[in-house]
Order: sequence, then C-alpha cells, then structure tokens
Amino acid sequence: MSSRIDGDKSGQVPHGVRRILRGPRPEKVPGLVGTAVALVGLLDIAAGVFPRFRHSRIHAVTEVLPGSLGPFAAALAISAGVLLLLLAHGLKRRKRRAWRAAVILLPAGAVAQFTYRHSVIGVLLAAALLALLLRHQGEFDALPDPRSRWKALANFVLMSAFSIGLGLVIVNSHPRRVLGDPGVADQLTHVIYGLFGFEGPVDYAGRVSWTVGYSLGALGLLTAITTIYLAFRPEHPAARLTAEDEDKLRALLEKHGGRDSLGHFALRHDKAVVFSPSGKAAVTYRVVSGVMLASGDPIGDVEAWPGAIERFMDEARAHSWTPAVMGCSETGGEVWTRETGLDALELGDEAIVDVKDFSLSGRAMRNVRQMVKRIERNGYTTRVRRVSELDETELAHVRAAAAAWRGTDTERGFSMALGRVGEAGDGDCIIATAHRTDPEEAEGAAPGPYGDLKAVLHFVPWGPDGMSLDLMRRDRAADPGMNELLIVAALQAAPDLKIEKVSLNFAMFRSALARGEKIGAGPVLRAWRGLLVFLSRWFQIESLYKFNAKFRPRWEPRFVVFRTTRDLPRIGFAAMQAEGFVTLALPRLFASRRPARPQRPCAHAVIAPAAPLSAPQREREVQAA
Repeated sequence: MSSRIDGDKSGQVPHGVRRILRGPRPEKVPGLVGTAVALVGLLDIAAGVFPRFRHSRIHAVTEVLPGSLGPFAAALAISAGVLLLLLAHGLKRRKRRAWRAAVILLPAGAVAQFTYRHSVIGVLLAAALLALLLRHQGEFDALPDPRSRWKALANFVLMSAFSIGLGLVIVNSHPRRVLGDPGVADQLTHVIYGLFGFEGPVDYAGRVSWTVGYSLGALGLLTAITTIYLAFRPEHPAARLTAEDEDKLRALLEKHGGRDSLGHFALRHDKAVVFSPSGKAAVTYRVVSGVMLASGDPIGDVEAWPGAIERFMDEARAHSWTPAVMGCSETGGEVWTRETGLDALELGDEAIVDVKDFSLSGRAMRNVRQMVKRIERNGYTTRVRRVSELDETELAHVRAAAAAWRGTDTERGFSMALGRVGEAGDGDCIIATAHRTDPEEAEGAAPGPYGDLKAVLHFVPWGPDGMSLDLMRRDRAADPGMNELLIVAALQAAPDLKIEKVSLNFAMFRSALARGEKIGAGPVLRAWRGLLVFLSRWFQIESLYKFNAKFRPRWEPRFVVFRTTRDLPRIGFAAMQAEGFVTLALPRLFASRRPARPQRPCAHAVIAPAAPLSAPQREREVQAA
C-alpha cells in the first residue's frame, strides 16, 4: 500500500519557500544586484532632492540632530546615488572594482537616507543588497577593461549634462520656499553657479538655500573628482600586436593563409591575439566598449581552432567582455557556434572573382568595357606590381596620396583592412596604380606632389594564389571610373603574378537585394528590399552591391557570431567604433603623447551603421563612378 505524505503535514518546507530562502542563483546575482543598485541610486538621489517627510513616525528623531546635518545629508545622498548609478553597469559586468565601491557607497547612501528623509525601506533595501554583495563576492571577479584618456572627456560631458538637469530639479523641488518669481534663465544660472560653489540669483526662505547650495556643490565636486581621476589615472591601452606575435601569425598564414581571404588582416598592429595551446591556431581581436571583437576566421590549422576559440572565450569571461565575431565564413561560423554555443547571423556576401573566368567580352561586361576604354583613350595608364618592386620615392608618393585622398579626417577599417602600406614584411602585397600626365605638366609646369599618380588600389595576399582588396583611393579631380579601370587592370595582370582568385568588396544584405527584385518575391522580402534601397540614399547599400556585380563574381556569405540577440545593438555600436564610423576625439590635453599607428579605410565595405562590419572609404568612389 502506498501513501502520499503532504509536505505541510510532514513538516517539510514547501519548494517555493525554500527557493526564496536560498536566494538567487550565484550566476544571476551580478545582473540582479546591478539593476537593484541603480534603483537604490535613484532612491538616494530622491532622498537628497525632495523635502523630508513631515509625517514620518520617526520625524521626532531629527529634532535632536544638529540643524546643519540636513543639508550635508542631502548632499551625501545625492552623491552616493549618482555614484551608484555609475557603478550599476560595472556590477552587471561582474567588475571587482565596482563591487568594492558599491560595498562602501551602499551604507553611506543608507545613512544619508535615514538621516535626511527617514526612509526605512531604502535602508532595508541597501542592507539586503550589501548582504548579497558580501555573500557572493566571488562572482565579482572580472578584471578591469583597457583604459584610455577619452573616458575622462566622456565622463565630463555626461556628468555635466546630468548635473545641470538634476540641479534644475533640485532648484524647483521647494516651490513654497522660493522668494520671488525667478525665470528659467535665473534657475539655470543658479545651477551653474552652484556647481562651482557660488550663490546664484535664486533665494529661499529658511535653511532651504543651504540644502540647495550643498546639493549643487556636491554635484559639481563629484563631476570634478571623477573627471580628474579618469584623466590622471594610469593609462592601460588595449593590447597591440607584438613583433613576436606577428612572426607567429605570419608563420601560420604561410601554411594556412589560403583558407580565408581575411586572414592577412589579422596582422593589423591594433589587434591583440590569443593562441591555441598547441600554437597551431590563433584568434585576433580588439576590445571596444566592453565588446571583444574578433574578425574573420581563426588563423591556422582547422583542427586547432577549438583550442584558440576556447582561449578567446576564457579571456572574454575573465574580463566580462561581450564576445563577438565579425565577418567569419560559413565554416568559421559552424565551428564558433559548435564550440561556444553562440549564435550566427548572415550579414551579406563577399564578392570573389576567379581570374580564369574573368573576361571583358560579352554583353554582361559591356558597361565596364566601355568605361575602361573611354578612360584609356583619355590618356590613363596602369601598372600592377608587388610592393617590393616600388622604390622609396614612388612608395612615399603612394602613401602621401592615399592619405590626402582619404576624404575624411578619420581612418576607417578594422575587420577587412590592413592599416598600412609598404611596411617591412608586406612586400608580397600588390599595388595597382593609375597614371596620367596633365597637359600643364607636359608643357613644362612643375609636377604635382604625387607625380603623375591618379589612383591607387592595394591588395593583401590571400594564400599563395589569391589576393584580397584592401584600399581604394583616387584623385578627386580624376575621371570617374578609376575603380573599374584599376580592378580590371589587376584582374588582367593576375596570371603573371600567379594569382587565381581575387576578393573584392563585401556587399551588405546582398541576398535580400538580389532576391527582392526578382519576379515572385513575397511582400515581406519586397518590403525589406525597399527599406534597404531607401537606406541606400545615405549608406550606399544597393550601389555597392551593384558595383560588385559588374565584375560577375561568385558570392561567399559572411556571418556575425554573437551570444544573445540583445547583444546585437551593443556589438553593432562597438563595430562602428572599431571601423571608424563613430569616433570619440580627445582634446590635446588628454591625448596620449605616444604617436598613433596609422590606420586605413577598409575596402571590404559594410555600409549600414547598425551593421557590425565596416564600410570602406571607397564607397564614395563607387558613388562617383
């Protein structure tokens, strides 16, 4: 005979109650505490901004406190609240330093709340969070991020704007104590004066002026202290590729470089690298805004890829960085998702031309053929050579022209750009140049600063028999169609250079554009294509796809690998920063004295700013063509 024993009658604690008493799972604590700390920060700010509860049961306690304690407590509550808001994101990312600061600030904010506003709920919440932080301190073990001076400027701008906005709330939180009828300009002036510790034009009855003054002064002092700390703390820039790491990568590329057209871009100097335990594979990356951004497939033997990927993920976990991979191939995406449990999303297609199949004959190539013939009749000539064949004078002209013809103040490129031209070790790269002697120069006038150079294409090696397009620049005064001229010249010269395949641009959302214009496309696909065409007015999504299609390439899909869908906006923003679409320039006061390495725009373009891959500078060239 079987019997069922009821949990309540047997004295057992119900499962739901046991779960509450046990508390949250350790891995969930950082996210929970980060969100709750932000809430406590808001409560601390509210405690300092708004008047005390006159009907509080413990209001009588404040009657025995010194009269000047109220304003100081309000300022302390506001300061603690603002700092806790700043720390909330660090706690969610498991940062150890954020944990240490929160352990100090939570009790300080609770004391200020109790002293000034008598908020028992706020004190209990702070105590509960403090207990969670102390109990699960082992969960907050993430190492600090690479640091740079621009964070000081960002902190000053954001904190100043926040302090002015909160200061206006503080000034208007005591409407019955205001003397007179100050306008918005007077209130704003009072806030700005108060942030610097001076009295403004707004006056109050009683001790309210002290409370407002101390609160505004605390905000101004907090802005100054945090900015000074960030500006003068020791700088820890992101790791860069060392000479030893570069030698190891070149050895791997020599053996396995033909597998991925983006492999050579791993040699950018502003990338760091992790190797597999055997040293037979590597993953290069850069950390941007807390995102550990890899590009392309891992370098080296495919069988050793899992070891390098594991090292990459370990590094991301140690620093609590968000892992992401930009522009990996289908094979790379399969390995990444299988080994890490990450997800993959197709971004677009890479245009690859097989040299043996390329020809200017035929109706499909008529437009390119006519454009090339027209430019050649105008007196342009082309040369395609290895970088090692250029002398120092011509190489200097190429570098200077590429910098002058860039068109923007910011160099672009990360995932599909090398970042240099003609440096030591890059002699196998290929340069295609267009030349024309101007009539004025033929009559004896002084030549231009770059001689007869009018346009430049730069290719990097893709194994022993391929090359990948890296940079396209042209003189703005040159005839349209220089891109087509040089690409055709490079493809025609490829057999002599023992090149069998050429990787051109990356076309964002190419499949959607191609399928959406075909007969029988459904309404959803047509609507998606319509949106892409609309966005092409600003980002040249469609024009770059059509430019690539001129050369009749085969299309190879490229993917972004990510952890969760909610990480995609953050990854996209970090990719735009890495590619040079979003720049945070510093005043010279905070800029590093160490000269920065030059970077170049990427030729493999990703045009949409929300997309993780970058658009090259030559998108403008496509439009001009």
